[in-house]
Amino acid sequence: MSVAGPIRAARETVSGMPRAFWWLWTSTLINRLGAFVATFMALYLTVDRGYSASYAGLVAALYGLGGVVSSLGAGVMTDRFGRRPTLLLAQSSTALSVALLGFMRDPVAIAAVALLVGAASNASRPAVQAMMADIVRPEDRVRAFSLNYWAINLGFAISSAGAGFIAEFSYLAGFLIEATMTMACAVVVFLKLPESRPAPAGGATTKGEAVGLRTVLRDRRYMGVVGLSFLVALVFQQGAVGLPVAMGAAGFTPADYGLAIAVNGVLIVALQIPVTRFLVRRDPGRMLVASSLLAGYGFGLTAFAGSVGVFALTVCVWTLGEMINAPTQTGLVVRLSPAQGRGRYQGVYSLSWSVAALVAPLMAGFVLDHLGARWLWGLCAAVGTAAALGYGVLMKGLPEEETAVTVAVVEPPEPAERPKPKSVERVTSEGQAEVP
Repeated sequence: MSVAGPIRAARETVSGMPRAFWWLWTSTLINRLGAFVATFMALYLTVDRGYSASYAGLVAALYGLGGVVSSLGAGVMTDRFGRRPTLLLAQSSTALSVALLGFMRDPVAIAAVALLVGAASNASRPAVQAMMADIVRPEDRVRAFSLNYWAINLGFAISSAGAGFIAEFSYLAGFLIEATMTMACAVVVFLKLPESRPAPAGGATTKGEAVGLRTVLRDRRYMGVVGLSFLVALVFQQGAVGLPVAMGAAGFTPADYGLAIAVNGVLIVALQIPVTRFLVRRDPGRMLVASSLLAGYGFGLTAFAGSVGVFALTVCVWTLGEMINAPTQTGLVVRLSPAQGRGRYQGVYSLSWSVAALVAPLMAGFVLDHLGARWLWGLCAAVGTAAALGYGVLMKGLPEEETAVTVAVVEPPEPAERPKPKSVERVTSEGQAEVP
């Protein structure tokens, strides 16, 4: 069988993206290569520190609470002060708080710093997604979000397998590695990424301010999407909070969990590009229905797992749902968001994942402690079914996607040179950039 077809398909998937996108992509990859805390926090607390599943759930919930607090604030900052300053502040704060968390021993101190880590790490999400929507043509956004998600999971596949073995020897090393890699992301943003906040259309300086949080909350279709996103996120979060605790309680080691969950990243790295080509011309409503069912019943099948191999097979099922859901959902969010309010809209969307990160560990801890793992996986199947039904109703009559976007690209000043004037590019539907 000739490999020319797959190579050509891969080339078409990655071609045509602006240079700024690839620097943002690189920053994402570096960040995920150092991922440790979110993946192994539950095992760190229950296996290494000896705390209960309920306490681990409480700490993970505080991590999620931090994200709830920061999501809306970071969305407003992204619109008001810019994407680049928000990213720099979020990433540098994450690096410092993650390093600090590794040295905490008192349970109250661990919980407090976990709250800070959650707030700092989630603050970058609205800025990343808004910047990506700014710099990529509307017709290329599903591809862009898929490629970015591919970078997330390329890093995750490497870091999760490696971090499982690191955890066998030193959890502190994992915290310090993540802090270092996150600070490296901030350096990439500082040196290579210009500001991308859109210039007000027609020279109006107050139009962006007209899009406030109240505007977002009154957008019924959008808030419906946010609510369904919360349900799906509640299911996907179990891969990081419910699954490791359930495997640990069943006698599996951190390395066993690391190998099982690494399948998630490996599959996405291997299949996200062909899946992206499949998604580009598909109805987003149908794709979101399918992804919700795959997620719910993929986790539901975990009730029957009794070996690392079977756990890995269930990961394969819900990973397929994740590969479909992530770019489709993010593209839909951008499609429903006005350019001048992208930060706020992305902030509210990020809120759905942050609230899920708050609720999911509490739910998992309670169910695992009082009812058992089978009840948790059955609940995941029920929630996935509810989300699928919701998407089936909500996606009827979806508005058409925009065909042009106005972007202001502000280059960071270089030393010993005069400041460069702002340049405004208009990206037309034919993909040509016009600079006045």
